[in-house]
Amino acid sequence: MSALDALDERQQAAASVLRGPVAVLAGAGTGKTRVITHRIAHGVDTGAYSPSRVMAVTFTAKAAGELRGRLRALGVEGVAARTFHATALAQLNFFWPTLAGSPAPSIIDNKVRMLGQAADAMRLRPSTATLRDIASEIEWRKVSMLSIEQHAALGRTVTGVDAGQLMELMRAYETLKDERRQLDFEDVLLACAGMLEAEPRVAASVHEQYRHFTVDEFQDVSPLQNRLLELWLGDRQDICVVGDASQTIYSFAGAEQRFLLEFGRRHPDATVVRLETNYRSQAPILTAANALMHGRPGALELVPAREQFTADAPTVTAYDSETEEAAGIAAAISARIASGASPAEIAVLYRAHAQSGVLQQALAAEGIPTSVLGGTRFFAMPEVRQAILALRAAAVAPTEQGFLPNVQRVLRELGLTEEPPAAGGAQRDGWEARRAILRLAEDAGPDANLRSFSDAMMARAKDQHEPTMRTVTLSTLHAAKGLEWPHVHLAGWAEGSLPISYATSFEAVDEERRLAYVGVTRAARTLEISWSRSAGRGERAPSRFLAEMGTTARGTGILRETSPHATRASRPR
Repeated sequence: MSALDALDERQQAAASVLRGPVAVLAGAGTGKTRVITHRIAHGVDTGAYSPSRVMAVTFTAKAAGELRGRLRALGVEGVAARTFHATALAQLNFFWPTLAGSPAPSIIDNKVRMLGQAADAMRLRPSTATLRDIASEIEWRKVSMLSIEQHAALGRTVTGVDAGQLMELMRAYETLKDERRQLDFEDVLLACAGMLEAEPRVAASVHEQYRHFTVDEFQDVSPLQNRLLELWLGDRQDICVVGDASQTIYSFAGAEQRFLLEFGRRHPDATVVRLETNYRSQAPILTAANALMHGRPGALELVPAREQFTADAPTVTAYDSETEEAAGIAAAISARIASGASPAEIAVLYRAHAQSGVLQQALAAEGIPTSVLGGTRFFAMPEVRQAILALRAAAVAPTEQGFLPNVQRVLRELGLTEEPPAAGGAQRDGWEARRAILRLAEDAGPDANLRSFSDAMMARAKDQHEPTMRTVTLSTLHAAKGLEWPHVHLAGWAEGSLPISYATSFEAVDEERRLAYVGVTRAARTLEISWSRSAGRGERAPSRFLAEMGTTARGTGILRETSPHATRASRPR
């Protein structure tokens, strides 16, 4: 069976072109990761690629782990699937001792702390929040490949310090870092790029090692990452980039969608394939998403994989306050769970972390367990680490009870009870984690034993392949990118929240629109949007994005306005 057999016609068109520049413009839910992995597998199967000569670059360690796991399932081992930073750091550590005669500098673990020390030396006392903003500005400057003087000329500011102090703090930070012989994360990319540019032997070695390149989420590359990619590639042309301009949501961190949008112009002989068949969402959700991005640069027109005639249009509900909005969302989720949905099928997405507290309280009051995306990762939880160690210990001297009874015994000894603790606390989080491990054991198959199961858990931890928790997911829109749920609630769609209050320029509002689009396209079956008229002392208007999706256009059928759950009937004004 060919690696192409599982793909649709457009996916096959993208995966079958193995040489030369290829751009895959892949809309939300169109199977981009499938295309990436099956394309690499097809190249290996046909002999066009040697796995050790393939570099697949991602933006997160989790995405890299998912790529490795999917390739392993396709029978492909040995592909270098890593983040930009991990790849650059590996090359620095390998070549630096030969070039400099000493180990590579260490990586600082806390930019804010070092900035604070630099500020102390200057007798400045900026707040921690100001130091964090300066750290972000340093990161943006470096990935944009600007000197301190070039950055100053742009007139960018940070609240809490004047322009001169910002410039001097940046210089003092660099001096302190150099004195301690350390690099920050952005320096890793800069140093690797500088090494490749200055040392022909190093460039030749890298070019010999890696012949074929794939870059995921190409809309998110910064000028520095794009330059490093060009240096890795050299004068070769075997590069496949995959991305969606409508999901560019990291411009604040230096991402520039122009590298994706202009790929065809920079590579006139490139094969460009558009993936617009969406395998995730019901047709009304896609209609709303398409309306939101209509006419925007690089926007793709998503179409459902099959005709669907019974799906309801997304709903919009207005509330009088954020507390009532949270209570209404919790009541709706409670009703959905009572009708048979699993909590794991439901997500509540919002613009900023500050919005999560009231939602957690409302869901806990309904007895609904939650997990906050972006919090402690599953395999970093102490309960999970403890369980894996206990299972490995039990594998040394297993009892005659059998695999699953042994797992149940170990987890009971660690605190897993039949009935869960009350929702909304650390004890419930630990219980949910142990229960997720038990579900993995129940699905492990008849040949599983304690040793193979604990080894599999360690492999999952390495690949960051986290199990599904039977909890409602709470997440910012940024953290939700790349994920999906059958049922999604989008909270806080009011002016000042989405778009956020400090998004005042055309470009900033456009980025907020793309963030809204990411939220809409996370939903597979149902999408419920809500907003509240008041926040603190002020009155708010509904988000302009609701009007763009049709909430005020009577008869369009794009969105349906509803009355609040658990509060008085009201409609957007």
